[in-house]
Amino acid sequence: MTTPGRPELSLVLYPDPVLRRKTPTVTVFDGNLRSLAEAMFEIMTAERGIGLAAPQVGRSVRLLVAAFEEEGVPPTALVNPKLVSSSGSVVMTEGCLSFPGIFAELRRAESIRVEAQDLDGEKISIEADGLYARVLLHEMDHLDGRLFIDLFSHAQRIRTRPALRELEKAWERRKKGV
Repeated sequence: MTTPGRPELSLVLYPDPVLRRKTPTVTVFDGNLRSLAEAMFEIMTAERGIGLAAPQVGRSVRLLVAAFEEEGVPPTALVNPKLVSSSGSVVMTEGCLSFPGIFAELRRAESIRVEAQDLDGEKISIEADGLYARVLLHEMDHLDGRLFIDLFSHAQRIRTRPALRELEKAWERRKKGV
């Protein structure tokens, strides 16, 4: 059942081209943006994710959502996020809802500061570390058309190539309507 005014969205899987597009800056803060964020939270929760960027639901919008309350992170929507500073580095296992079943050990900053806007256009600043920092960096990459597979080592690329080929074949079948 869909809510009136709520966009009909679904999770976009690799290699859909929308995942490689850099998203434009949001300039209109209205009910459509709020509805998009709400729908993204629903999809993220249904898929058991902790972060989701608008391109992952087929929208080229500079918006991300994140939530994992067990880590003390309430549902958060960030519009036009920018990385202001980062420090340290840590290697952790990372996955992506747009790449089901694919995981890799990746190095990312341990602590970050991000400036963004909320759904009303008000400026906000977030300091994050550990898993929260990783989620924000991962989702901000999506907003610039970068994917976590772009960070893979040569060995990780070889190891995941069969799974990536399966996603590519499935996408071609969906595109053809098969």
